Amino acid sequence: ICRCEEVTYNEIDSVLDQFHCSARELKMRTRAGMGICGGRTCRIAIEQIVQNKNQTDESFPPLKHQPPVRPISFEMLGGLDHE
Repeated sequence: ICRCEEVTYNEIDSVLDQFHCSARELKMRTRAGMGICGGRTCRIAIEQIVQNKNQTDESFPPLKHQPPVRPISFEMLGGLDHE
């Protein structure tokens, strides 16, 4: 399901059977959706699996996704130029 963190459907299914958790809790327990893509690839699948398996409450907020972060230097951050 999550290629970045190598989380399989069987792992997700096992955690859901054991904890009956929300998508957010599943994410914290398995790291699914926490990889380099920030959940863009697997977020919808994770939410769908949780909804189908646990019939979770619709009041839980959906998982968010974030763009990948690129490292920058402190010089760039501070606006310093070395001329």
